[in-house]
Amino acid sequence: MSFTRAFTPILRNASRSTAIRAPTRRFLNTETAPVLYSAHAKVVGARTGHIEGDDLNINLTMAKALGGPGDAGKTNPEELFAAGYGACFQSAMNASAMSMKIEMPKKKEDSVVETTVHLVGDMKALDMGIRVEMKVKIKGLSRDQVEKIVAKAEEVCPYSRATKGNVHTKIEIVDV
Repeated sequence: MSFTRAFTPILRNASRSTAIRAPTRRFLNTETAPVLYSAHAKVVGARTGHIEGDDLNINLTMAKALGGPGDAGKTNPEELFAAGYGACFQSAMNASAMSMKIEMPKKKEDSVVETTVHLVGDMKALDMGIRVEMKVKIKGLSRDQVEKIVAKAEEVCPYSRATKGNVHTKIEIVDV
């Protein structure tokens, strides 16, 4: 039996199931996209230094787990990343819900994103990275609605886009 005769039924069925699809949406070209907002920060002294920005004045400390003093009232890059990612992701959830005509809770405390950033790797070998865990809690919505909102937020959140493929991120939906 020839190759063509043996595979004709398979090829015939394959060609029927092939549909013309709309081109997938490309990610934003961040190099040429119009700037919506810019933030600037000046850091002096690395992990034990100081950060200044237009509306920012923060002292840094090395975390105790990394051998530093972990001074009260001071922060570190991982904590700042956790705060920024969590706030950005929650804003993306709000925008996603609105685009899907799902009403988010009126009270701010009824929609919570808890973000943990882990510094991982080997400091001695200078081979480090971060891993992110998020817990999403939204009162008054079904689990299905929350899952849809989170899935859309993962697509549109600038932090999620920036870390995709680089940072392992686990998002857990917590029933409330």
